[in-house]
Amino acid sequence: MAVIGGLLATLAGSAWARTALRYGVTALAILLFLLSLRRSGARAGRLVERLETMEKTHDAQRRMLEAAARRPRSRDDLAERLRDGRF
Repeated sequence: MAVIGGLLATLAGSAWARTALRYGVTALAILLFLLSLRRSGARAGRLVERLETMEKTHDAQRRMLEAAARRPRSRDDLAERLRDGRF
């Protein structure tokens, strides 16, 4: 471990090594940022799909409830609708 520490201290002492280290750290930070951005975009896409599915489901349920509200209440109501031609 001491050898690695000594090597890093020697490399950090030279100007080109500090510059290379600076560029390396910057490149790593940009890479991590882009990966994070990609993951956030994928998560947002999944949430949009989920929202669209929920909207379709709620629309179908609403239409079923509206149809149930308009249904004949009894057999007599059904017969009356059929006679009037409103069914």
